[in-house]
Amino acid sequence: MGLFGKWRVHRSRGRDVTVDVSEEKGVRSLHLGSDTVQSSMRIADPVELVLSYTQSMTAFLLWHPAPRHIALIGLGGGSLSKFFHHHFPQTRVTTVELNPRVVSVARQWFSVPPDDARFTIEIDDGAQWVRAHRAGCDVLVVDAYDGDAQVEALADEDFYAACWHALTDDGVLVVNLWSSDRRFDGFLQRIERVFADCVVCLPAERRGNVAVFAFRSRPMPTRFDRLRLGAESLERALGVPYRRFVDRLRDLNAHTEHELLV
Repeated sequence: MGLFGKWRVHRSRGRDVTVDVSEEKGVRSLHLGSDTVQSSMRIADPVELVLSYTQSMTAFLLWHPAPRHIALIGLGGGSLSKFFHHHFPQTRVTTVELNPRVVSVARQWFSVPPDDARFTIEIDDGAQWVRAHRAGCDVLVVDAYDGDAQVEALADEDFYAACWHALTDDGVLVVNLWSSDRRFDGFLQRIERVFADCVVCLPAERRGNVAVFAFRSRPMPTRFDRLRLGAESLERALGVPYRRFVDRLRDLNAHTEHELLV
């Protein structure tokens, strides 16, 4: 793996995929079958969201600031799961991960906490879990990649329809897409069809990742001044640049001078 090899501190081999852990300059990263970084943790601050794409995925809080139940498909190093568990003590967090070795590595190397009354990791197929839990969560986060690409079973139209049914009436689906993937437009169009174009895209600061937010009902607020007020409050509480996110919403979404059109 080139330079990655000299930073590797742990390797877990299996018949399906190799799970590697690397460390560089105080940051520990997870890799699944390639040198691509799947998740990163600052060792001195395990709940900080180090990667810009994970920060972007929390922007659903601009519209849904007090979720009761967040479900995540794909654990990785647990960055988002830990973040929600730490900052939202009234929220139940359920993470679904297919590979038990990923869970073991995440708990050993990435400070993922043990299960308790409001934090659970389930070993299960994400698509099957979503289909079995209708109206079960306020927020559903899908960040499921293998070493090279998004898992196709978690990106077809039937899966996105199951996500729609898994959400509460005012729920939101959050999907991490790669804009460089030749299938990006197709994935986005599938989400837009299922959610009747009630979709907002937020490009991450690091080129490539796009956080897609799909709403079961029209999100509020949509005026930029109202969104900035909420962003200021969230930024003070969580240390994530939400005001910058509001400005970036203009990049990929229809809007007027004053309002996001969704």
